[in-house]
Amino acid sequence: MKKGCFIVFLVALQINAQRILPERERARVVDEILADRFNNLLPQLMDRTGIDMWILISREYNEDPVLRTMLPATWLNARRRTIILFYRDKAKNTIEKLAVARYNFGENIMSAWDKEKEPSQWKRLMQLIEERDPESIGLNYSKHFNIADGLDKTDYDEFMSYLPKKYEKRVISAQPLATGWIETRTEREMVIFNQLVDITHDIIAEAFSEKVITPGITTTTDVEWWMRDKVTALGLETWFHPTVDVQRTSEKLEGHLYSFSDRPGEMVILPGDLLHCDFGITYLRLNTDCQELAYVLKPEEKAPPKFLADAFAEGNRVQDIFTNNFVEGATGNQILLKSLKEAKSEGLRPSIYTHPLGSYGHSSGTTLGMWDAQGGVPVNGDYPLHINTVYAIELNTTVNIPEWKRDIRIMFEEAGFFGKNGFRYVNGRQTKLLTIPRVKDHQGN
Repeated sequence: MKKGCFIVFLVALQINAQRILPERERARVVDEILADRFNNLLPQLMDRTGIDMWILISREYNEDPVLRTMLPATWLNARRRTIILFYRDKAKNTIEKLAVARYNFGENIMSAWDKEKEPSQWKRLMQLIEERDPESIGLNYSKHFNIADGLDKTDYDEFMSYLPKKYEKRVISAQPLATGWIETRTEREMVIFNQLVDITHDIIAEAFSEKVITPGITTTTDVEWWMRDKVTALGLETWFHPTVDVQRTSEKLEGHLYSFSDRPGEMVILPGDLLHCDFGITYLRLNTDCQELAYVLKPEEKAPPKFLADAFAEGNRVQDIFTNNFVEGATGNQILLKSLKEAKSEGLRPSIYTHPLGSYGHSSGTTLGMWDAQGGVPVNGDYPLHINTVYAIELNTTVNIPEWKRDIRIMFEEAGFFGKNGFRYVNGRQTKLLTIPRVKDHQGN
């Protein structure tokens, strides 16, 4: 790498690093957020779902994905067999948070098992259940919501073998509660989410610039690995490998729309190319998922061609139609079908495949279409839209480009928040094509 390029890279790294906490500070923030979620959010969710006792059981290195989001910041895994019990007494407006484990579960959940007094962990759990006599006992099993299906068969069988018979009919799936825990964001988390998406946008902007791309030399794979290295240098992680792909005139590429399961391989980036990326990062136990577009200017061009700018605007229009239909209580399928109908009535050719985003990249909540299920998604798509939830607004519209003698896809993905005041993008959205190189104004900006 040339000395000048290396200096530019270091400056960019420092600019981003100033906004990213060191590990010790991250741990403090994570534990503070967990305390707020346990003490304030969880009682609301238990009341909403009608589950007064929730039990999560995991063994080390085989963690329930819901329990994983509850781990104290200094715990990277569960310890031995970890059992957590939450009991909500709505009449007294209290919530108990107990760990049937040899250790306190961080500072938020205290140990309720003295092995010297009761050697059996399972028997101690049963004592706690009988002392509280819950109306329902929620366990994390679910046929359709994978993140809410974290209780393994061995632990389920052992639990049921120890459970007093009178409680057997009170055992229910905790799926609505588990999904609510995973999908719901607190006010403080949303402040952090804005920063996280901003960092994501910054990395994409740098990747799709002359700092990284030299037309005729740089390949799509080069850009993908640059993004991975950038994230690692910042002390962050990606939750999936980035992808970068190209759409261009049929004079250079036999025109066809690739399927989502068969994306094109490595390509050299050339002037006149329309670039697209899919990229997401993980920070403070939240995840982003973003797709943006850039155009590689030809030597004589000062801006992208009007036909691409017009196609881009069609993609923004599909976003507007879709997010304007977000209504609390509506299902993902209802929102999907209404949006597709409206977009098609305007002559657009949309495809919508939006998913929950937050504690996981492909998170739990309502599903609003899949790329291969535009008629709706059974069960997961019938789950209602709740407030204080985040979605990867993922969709595309197909546009015919006569100048290129082919169809192209305008593909977008942006984090969007649905709250009591309706929908908003977490950190804005792309409204015009990035250009390589950047187009400077008369002041050189």
